[in-house]
Amino acid sequence: MSVRLVTFGCRLNTYESAAIEALPDLPDDLIVVNTCAVTGEAERQCRQAIRKLRRENPDAFLVVAGCAAQVHPELYAQMPEVDRVLGNREKLKAESFAPAAPSVQVGDMQASFEEDFSAPVCFDGRCRAFIRIQQGCDNRCTYCIVPQARGKSVYTDKAAVLEQARALVAKGFTEIGLTGVDITDYPDFAGLVGALCETEGLKRLRLGSIDPASVSDGLIRLFGESDVLMPHLHLSVQSGDDTVLKRMGRRHSRETVLTLCEKVRAVRPDAVFGADFITGFPTETDAMFGNTAALVREARLTHLHVFPYSERSGTPAAKMPQVPVRVRRERAKILRETGDSVLSAYMESRIGQTAVVLTETAEKGLCEHYLSVKINRPSLVGAYVPVRLTGICETGVYTGSVL
Repeated sequence: MSVRLVTFGCRLNTYESAAIEALPDLPDDLIVVNTCAVTGEAERQCRQAIRKLRRENPDAFLVVAGCAAQVHPELYAQMPEVDRVLGNREKLKAESFAPAAPSVQVGDMQASFEEDFSAPVCFDGRCRAFIRIQQGCDNRCTYCIVPQARGKSVYTDKAAVLEQARALVAKGFTEIGLTGVDITDYPDFAGLVGALCETEGLKRLRLGSIDPASVSDGLIRLFGESDVLMPHLHLSVQSGDDTVLKRMGRRHSRETVLTLCEKVRAVRPDAVFGADFITGFPTETDAMFGNTAALVREARLTHLHVFPYSERSGTPAAKMPQVPVRVRRERAKILRETGDSVLSAYMESRIGQTAVVLTETAEKGLCEHYLSVKINRPSLVGAYVPVRLTGICETGVYTGSVL
């Protein structure tokens, strides 16, 4: 049996692609494109990949699944390269791939349902694994179609999450990341994280992107109490201007972000922060964008994901006065350069210090602060290697000497 998964978008999609690959009785010569719909550019790249995959694999059974398929099933069903279209629920069911199943299977994500998240997913060939603790989103940011693609927020039972963690550690995965659409919406998220940190054999726990408005004092305390919880937080910030944040429908302010970073650093001084940003949101002026760039510097945000604003049909933001596409892209470039400058300053400050690298290859891996390190002596893949940081070989990548 030949099964190929092509994954776009977030870590949640990475998790779900692994779950698809583990389904029983998948057809031979199968290609599944697990799509993303967060921006128009993401969808364009998905369509481009679909056409290329068909040219290179004329006899394969090509399935388009995931968020773009959920939101625009008719568009993908009309593509001559596509054999089947599956929504976000349907893609995780073995019967959806049966030869006689309908060519378009996309259900209503807004309908209530109970989903079984209890089966552990194995990540063969990787040194770290993810657990999906939550799905969907109950917020209504004015630019976002994720609620349309993912539905309402539902949660994995805490006991099932802990059982998955134990199963993954037993398979040799000692670093686990938590994933979902809005993981801090999980009931007693701090309690879940604390319990996971106590999992025997687990050495590293990482959190997926989180909402700054939902970080509790209990979670902050854990950063000071547990060496298992890695000192890296990625925040869904989107803008550093309060007016833009209100128009986005976000629940935090720029001060929320600054205060959160201060509180975490107070208990974990070496903590680093990443953030998602949208540039050129409707009505954003040069001054408003300047507040965003200033926030990156003030909060010392080192790991940025920057996207020019992309209109999504059916969202309130699409009806607002639009910023020219050229300006959106120019601001994205400026913000990325600002982030690279902050990152470079941080990396320079760590030269000569020690780090522990989880090797992904014999000569490269990730340290605690979610930065790549090229090591000077080959090591076993999946090993934890203490190194002294000796230099910077490229943006976001250290050189390290094995101790």
